This record gives sequence, structure tokens and C-alpha cells, in this order.
Amino acid sequence: MRTQDSSGRTPAAMTYDTSAPRRLLGRLRDVMAGGGQPQERLDKVVTLIAESYDAEVCSCYVMRAGEVLELFATHGLLQSAVHNTRLRVGEGLVGEIAAHARPIALADAWSHPAFAYRPETGEELYHSLMGVPIVRGGRVVGVLVVQNREERTYHEEAVETLETVAMVLAELLTVAQLVNRQELLPVDGNALLPLRLEGMGLNGGVGIGVAVLHQPQVRVGRLVSEDPEAEHERVRAALSTLRAEVDGMLDDDTVKTHAGDGFGDFRDVLETYRMFAEDTGWITKINEAISSGLTAEAAVQKVHDDTRVRMAHVSDPYIRERLHDLEDLANRLLYHLVGGEQVSSRGALPDDAVLVCRNLGPTELLDYDRAKLRGLVMEEGSRTMHAVIIARALGVPVVARVGGLLTKVEPYDPIILDGDHGQVFIRPGDDVREAFEKSLKHRRRKLAAYSALKSEPSVTRDGIPVDLMLNAGLLMDLPHLDETGAAGIGLYRTEVPFMARASLPQVEDQQQLYRRILDAAGERPVVFRTLDVGSDKVLPYWHGQPEDNPALGWRSIRISLDRPAILRAQLRALIQAAPGRELRIMFPMISEVSEFVAARRLLDMELEREERLRGPGALPSVLKVGTMLEVPALIWQLPQLLSRIDFISLGSNDLVQFLYACDRGNPKIADRYDVLSPAVLRVVDQIARQCRTAGVPLSICGEMAGRPLEALALIALGVRTLSMTAGGIGPVKMMLRSLDVGGAEEYVRGLMDLPDRSVREKLRFFAQDHGVVLS
Repeated sequence: MRTQDSSGRTPAAMTYDTSAPRRLLGRLRDVMAGGGQPQERLDKVVTLIAESYDAEVCSCYVMRAGEVLELFATHGLLQSAVHNTRLRVGEGLVGEIAAHARPIALADAWSHPAFAYRPETGEELYHSLMGVPIVRGGRVVGVLVVQNREERTYHEEAVETLETVAMVLAELLTVAQLVNRQELLPVDGNALLPLRLEGMGLNGGVGIGVAVLHQPQVRVGRLVSEDPEAEHERVRAALSTLRAEVDGMLDDDTVKTHAGDGFGDFRDVLETYRMFAEDTGWITKINEAISSGLTAEAAVQKVHDDTRVRMAHVSDPYIRERLHDLEDLANRLLYHLVGGEQVSSRGALPDDAVLVCRNLGPTELLDYDRAKLRGLVMEEGSRTMHAVIIARALGVPVVARVGGLLTKVEPYDPIILDGDHGQVFIRPGDDVREAFEKSLKHRRRKLAAYSALKSEPSVTRDGIPVDLMLNAGLLMDLPHLDETGAAGIGLYRTEVPFMARASLPQVEDQQQLYRRILDAAGERPVVFRTLDVGSDKVLPYWHGQPEDNPALGWRSIRISLDRPAILRAQLRALIQAAPGRELRIMFPMISEVSEFVAARRLLDMELEREERLRGPGALPSVLKVGTMLEVPALIWQLPQLLSRIDFISLGSNDLVQFLYACDRGNPKIADRYDVLSPAVLRVVDQIARQCRTAGVPLSICGEMAGRPLEALALIALGVRTLSMTAGGIGPVKMMLRSLDVGGAEEYVRGLMDLPDRSVREKLRFFAQDHGVVLS
């Protein structure tokens, strides 16, 4: 980079010797391998760096407790400032580097708005500054800075060399333990007291066991290389071994057995993971780091640390989740490079292991003995994370987004996770443990009772049938059809396989997937919702512009109608998957009738194309076309819409969100409004009445359909089809088989005229008084 001084003159650039990096790393290696106390070696290192950069100053700041950077060593500044000068993260240029984990190179540091002058250091003589973060394990542990009196422009190559030096220095700071880890623990992390931590439940269930810390980092012992060509060859060989290892996982019989009918999604995850191992950008960066003088393993570690701290600031959830796959890859590659055997905990786990980690790659989870895993707890993670997808398939409870987890738990601590409510209990007391053990036993009894109901008819006490359907989005969801006795799939989210791939799936791939779904369902109906992306569902290969309100922006059918080729390809695949069979297609996020008409026109074009190319026998025997009702504007267009559709599905999650102008993903207001409010009940009643009059079947497929109390209200208002996750079918079926609709209908209609914020408690008392089973 080049900067100008205040007079407009461009400062003289620092002369750069391309052979300097290797000489500097060699001298650093000698200092680090030598004897003496860690502080003495650190003092020698900063002097050596200053000499190599022809700089008057080189300083090393180290992260202390409370997000404070302390000056630990300097060449050029006043020695009295060492261990006395401290800067908060974000304070001054040093704090800026630590806060954003990015280098800074300035010809005139004093003119930068973030500059903070500390008189005790004596740095008023020095104008130019170059600084880089010292990163270890994806965390900033310090900052390395060089300064000069004259205004100097630092070459990009000089910045990259200093980053490489900082990586070597990170090893000294970590191994020497200049800052005791205990100092960085929060107060309650030192006392071995019971703790309750809040997180996000990503897979339901309760796990009781002992904490097993997933710590895949490999100690990189040799940092500086003597022979770059030999290091390049080592990386090539290790990558070849790694790819063969992933191929072996794809053919692993135990993976197929545990994945069951969901192996197709297992395979998608692993194949996507393998593509990362072929990524040329990642491999090129590793080779460039080797050429600068690092060993193969040090180069892999440097590239990964650089990637991690940069991607930590990326807001796109899908891109951030792919970071876990890269971390998994880096760790596996390091294991091969250091010559150690691939870590696998099969057979080494305690019988009741709860895996605790910051994050996890998909193959790392498969390394553990699934028969001994009782749960997974993560500091990070999300629903689209590949390891979470696999955990769901294996039935492992998951709690994620647990802040400060790794600073508060020690290996083999007793631990309980509650995946239903997103809670983690570390070192729980006997009373808590007993309560959860009772809860676990009660849960098992309830599951057994629900299982016993799966072959029983879904009919109320007064003989009214209610269809309970399954919401699905992956092949691994399909076994739940038989496990729960569901009447069919009321909502198949076709976008999930799109999100699990690195590129847009071809028509043939989609067709094969949809055919497998129809085959698994047999005679039971399947409602395919067309691609519903945008908002919080991001595809890695579509790079749209950032939006202020993505939930209200370019998403769902709006994208599909603007990209008709993509929608037509999906409709073609659906038609080709169902020759001679019933096919149900549903368009999402319809805001006005004209949008449905436009989407239906594309469907008709594909039907005509298929008939023209393959004949009438290639078409579905029955075609039913419907729409989601999620946008309130559509409520006032129902008469015009209902004459054009075969069915309608009310998406309660988005509809209620839009009715109340309330972001359901915002924890401050997510619970502010209740779906069991008179307003929501009145809206459902209005829609249900119009659908009955038009003879158009209505279903509810949002979260309220899968909760017994809410389902009671919906059934009372005339809804006869509910679609939900597999876990909701048993409880809702038990409730409706104990319900007399006649009495409930009169009571619920009376609640709609109340001014109350919610009628939840009144409805709960009604259920108790009338023997309706809610749990």
C-alpha cells in the first residue's frame, strides 16, 4: 500500500530484500531454540525483528485478562514502559489491530484517527507504523509492531513477512505461557461451582454424562524449513492421503448403517467437504507460505489462522459455517503432516460422553463412537452446520451458541444438556441431576406412549378426523413417516438440499432426489414447496446485495420469478420424478394473486414441454397446485386466489411475524407477542371460513401446528390438516384423541372477542377442566 503525507508527497518506500524473510525466520528459529527465560528470548526477538526491518522500534503486546493488551517487550521505546503500558482492545492503533485481527501499515500513524499517544513510552519521535495481529488457534493473543522516525511506506511483502514472523512468535507466547491460562478464566470459571449456561437448542433431547473436550489442534513443533521443495512435496502427499481418507468415509458401511435412509444427505455433506480439499485458493496460500520459509505444517496453521480471524467478521451465516469444514480439513492435514495417527475416539470414549467444543467439522464428529455419545455442546454452530445435520441424523442432542463454554468446563466434568430448551448444566448438583434423570425417564415413557399411538386413527373423541402431516427437508427425515404414523409430508422444503451443495443442483440430480422422496412416502401425499431462499437461508453460489430488511426483501418466490430458469428447472425435475403418480406443488411467499398466476404459467409451460417430448404418459396422473399463505396482504385477496388453487397452507411463523411487525429471530422481542392472541385466532378463523366456503383444503404448517395447546385452538377453528416436525406428531395426536371439538369450538370462538394480550392460560384451564391431554 502507498500513502501520502499532508503536503501530498509520497513517502519513500522501504527497500525490500526478497531473501530477507528466510534469513529472518532462520535467526528467529535459533533464538527460540536457545536457552534462557521466556522474557529474555522475547527481548531478543524484538531486537532481531527491528534489525531485520531496519526499524528504530519493534514492540510486542500480549493479551491479558479483560481484553487488555500489555507491552511485554520493546526495542526502541522506553524500557520503563514494559509491563506498565496497557491498551484496551479497540484503543489506539494496537487495539484496532487486535479488535479486527487485521494488519495496519501507515506512513504517518499520528494522522490516523485511531492513534492514541502514550507519553510513558517515548514514542513521540516515531511517525510510520506497521503492525500485525499475533494469532493462535483462531484467537488474537497479541500484536507485533515496528515503527520508524521518517514517514515510510511499507511494502505488502513486508507486511506478509511480519505476519509470518508473528505466527512463529505466537508459538513462543503459547509454549512459554507468559500469561497463565487461569488468569483469562472468568471468576466463576475458577471455582468449581455448578453453572447453568444458555444456548440454542439445535436438536432436541436430554444428554447426561461427562464432558469430553474436542481439542483437535496439533502441536506444530518445527516452524522454519530448510528445503521448500521438500515441504511442497509433503503437502501434496498429505493432501492425497486426506482425500483418500474422505473417500473411505463415503464408502464406510458403519456410516451407511447409522445414516439409514438419510445416507443421501450424509453423502452430500461429505462430498461437499471433499470439494474443500480440492480448493485451489486454499492450497495456493499454503504453498505461498511454504515458499516464504515455513514448514508445511506451519504453513497450514498460518493460512488457517488467517482465514479464521478474517471470517469471524463475515456476517453471512452460510459462509461462516463453512469455516468449520475448513478447520476440520486443516486439522486432518496437520495430523498427516506431523506423522501422527489420525485421531479417532472410537473405543476411547467414556460410556456417557458429552462432546464439548468451539465448533466441529462433519468428519470430526464421525470419528467418535456414536454409541457412546450422549450429546454435543458448542460455543458456535447453527442449524445449517454440516456437523449439526449429521448429529440430527444420529439422534444426538445438540446445544450451540453457548458463550464462554470452553473457559468454564474442564475435562470429565459432569454435564447435562437440554436440547429442547437450549440449556447446559456444568457440574450440576445432585438435585438437578436427579430432576433431569427423572425427566429423561419420563421422556422415554412419553416417547413409548406416542409410539404406541402411531397406528391408531387420528380422530377426536367426537369422531372428527384430523390429518397429521410431517414437515421435512432432508432424506434423513423420511424414516419419521413410519416411526410417527404421519399421514404424509405436508411440507417438503426443497431448498435444504440446495443449501447443502456448493453449486446449483442439475435437473437430473433434483429429479432423483424427488423420486426417492415419493418412493419413501408410498401412497401417502407429499407437498413439495418450491425453492424458498433468501432472508436467513443463503445459498453459497448466489451473491446478492446486502439488504436492510432481508425477511422483507428479495426472497422466495420473488427470486424464483426473477430467475425463471431456476424455477423452471425445479418444476421440470418435479414433473419428471412423478410420471403416473400424484404430484403436489406449493409456491411460497405469495403476496398477490398475480404472483401465483405467473408461477402457475411457468408450471404449465413445463407440463406442455414434458408432454411434447415424452407423451402424456410421462405426466403425473394427478396434479395439485397450492400456495403458502404467509403475507397478510393475501388474506384480502382470498376470493380471487381460492378459485385458482387446489389447496392452501398457512405458514404461521412468517404470517404472525408480519402481522405483528415483529422479528421472530430477535431475542428482545421474539416472545413479546403470542400466537394464542385473539388477533391471531381471528385471522385463522377468517381464513378457515373462506376456505370451507370455497371447498379448498387448508393446512397449517408453522410451529404452532406442532404444539398441543395451539393445535387445540386450530382444530377448534376448523383446521383439519396440521403439518409439523416429527417430534410434534405424538403429543398432538394424544391431545386430539382426548378432545371433544364441539365444546372446544364454542369456547375458543368466545375468546376471540377478548382484549387480552393472550388467551393461553384460559385455554390451558379449559383443557384441564375437560380432560384434554397436553403432555
